[in-house]
Amino acid sequence: MTTNDTSTETPADPGVAPTQRPYAAAGATQVYVLYINAPAEKVWDAITEPAAVERFFHGLRLDATYGPGGRLRSWSPDGQTLWGDNTILEWDPPRRMVHTWRSLYDETMAAEPESRVTWEVEPAPGGACKLTLVHDQLGDSPRTAASVVGWSWILSNLKTIVETGNSLPSIR
Repeated sequence: MTTNDTSTETPADPGVAPTQRPYAAAGATQVYVLYINAPAEKVWDAITEPAAVERFFHGLRLDATYGPGGRLRSWSPDGQTLWGDNTILEWDPPRRMVHTWRSLYDETMAAEPESRVTWEVEPAPGGACKLTLVHDQLGDSPRTAASVVGWSWILSNLKTIVETGNSLPSIR
């Protein structure tokens, strides 16, 4: 389930016709809730281990120092371009991680105020877990808000990999 505050109507990719856009318009707060048929610890590992993140998150390379005040740096798949340089605000493994977000690969988004991403992992009945991702503080960052609706595909890919070991086909 995805909930969007639609106060910002900027398209996800202005260069793509509306019928070709894989995502909807975005708002100042985006909430994604999904259930994954795996233990919470396995999902936590998938969102924090660099090799796992690379598989579900567009091939990005993750360099992280986990803990409050730690850095969460993401690089392009070839390791040449810094995509994000963020700060961990809260760290409560294997339940919760909160970090800043600024997309550095695009000049317009890099100039916008940073936003915040909250990951919450909760055990669910039957050995499954509930993953909630909240991307908020996007009100003054319209280009970022339009871009980060890509969370739907990223989280779907995470779920698919954790449950089956296989990635979704690329949408790019």
